[in-house]
Amino acid sequence: MQFARCLCAVFALSTSQAYAAETQISVHLDNVKQMEAACRLTFVAQNAFEQDVNRIVLETVAFDTKGSVASMTLFDFQKIPAGSMRVRQFDLPNMSCAALGSLLVNGVQTCESDVDCEDALTVSSRTDVALQG
Repeated sequence: MQFARCLCAVFALSTSQAYAAETQISVHLDNVKQMEAACRLTFVAQNAFEQDVNRIVLETVAFDTKGSVASMTLFDFQKIPAGSMRVRQFDLPNMSCAALGSLLVNGVQTCESDVDCEDALTVSSRTDVALQG
């Protein structure tokens, strides 16, 4: 009987973790590229929910390689349809990509959706520039 209870608990936990992993908004920093006097950031955003995120705006802080705040801005990811992936690019004007140390998603400034964007948001980076949330 103890084994059966343990097995049920493990199944319930794994099912809830799988569900949580599927029901999220993920934002990945995919590429960083110098564009004349701006550093261009390319993000891949994915909405794993069954309902649209009509608009999501992230308050983002850029830190230089010494850890000082270089800029603070809003990145408007616009609409991310249910179950879809979108690519968005943003330029950090007057910033060298070599001087960009990390990015912080300071919070969700706007979320037009029935989902709780703040709790559902996960961030990561595929570049040398760390993305934290």
